[in-house]
Amino acid sequence: MAQSTLLLRDGEASLSELAPGRCSSLIQPCIDWSAKLRRAGRLLAADELADGGRVARLTDGRVTADGPYAETKENLGGYYTIEAENEAAALAIAGECPNLRKGSCVEVRGIVDHSQG
Repeated sequence: MAQSTLLLRDGEASLSELAPGRCSSLIQPCIDWSAKLRRAGRLLAADELADGGRVARLTDGRVTADGPYAETKENLGGYYTIEAENEAAALAIAGECPNLRKGSCVEVRGIVDHSQG
């Protein structure tokens, strides 16, 4: 089976900016969906990403850091790493993501297997 990462791009305010009741109503469907994927043997990893973040670049021989980019319209809010038969199956799984119902999008990226030299 092929592995893919589903990148959750969130167009809405970060969870830390939402009212407490609204936050839990957004998280519980994701917890339930994660459990469903785990029971089906599809889920390899999943995490919510912290707000902010920095971008490291090598500039003139030294590492510099930019960010965070609060003005970005689509924040990367989390990821799921899954197993699926092929890209079409990974897209079908992504299509069930609860975040889609709140205006987010899910980017599906295959993972290249370098273990077979």
